[in-house]
Amino acid sequence: MSFLNELKKQKEKLKETETVVTNVDGKRYIEGRQQSVTVLPTQYGFIVDTKPDDVPVLIVDYLYIGSQDCATDKILESYNITNVLSLGITVNLTNVKHKFVQCLDLPETDIEPVLIESLPFIHVAVTNKENILIHCNAGVSRTSMVAIAYLQSMGIDYEEAYNLVKTKRPAIQPNAGFKKQLKGMNISGIIQKYC
Repeated sequence: MSFLNELKKQKEKLKETETVVTNVDGKRYIEGRQQSVTVLPTQYGFIVDTKPDDVPVLIVDYLYIGSQDCATDKILESYNITNVLSLGITVNLTNVKHKFVQCLDLPETDIEPVLIESLPFIHVAVTNKENILIHCNAGVSRTSMVAIAYLQSMGIDYEEAYNLVKTKRPAIQPNAGFKKQLKGMNISGIIQKYC
């Protein structure tokens, strides 16, 4: 039997499969062996966590971080949080000062515009001795990037800021692009210019 015949025989034994592909923009497709594509309802381009992660973590005085599960009126009230910074995730809140900043959790995302919008909002809250929550979807990458940047704006170097946030919330992990930018950026210049 020829090698080609062996391959054809093995091919017949294969089971047909389908793969769900999710793009960064949240568009989902089912791709099958026949290369037909079925479009599914759009969802976010990240993994949805079904376990509540609803305990804000205090990093330094007045500055809390967490996931979007923390951004509910009930939880904010229980921690006396009166300011919320939402990164890339919109939430409906009533009794707090709220700021939404567009930010994708991608290594190629330019974080300077994000920090220009975020750091003054954080600075005002902390200066007024008001608790503030910084959150994104999971409270892992975008949240930690902004929290670390805020600590850097206070004169703490990147490694010390990262270690402080990591000690308080071990789940944090800014993506590689965020880390590289934070290490090479003059964050105190943003504070001086925009605050």
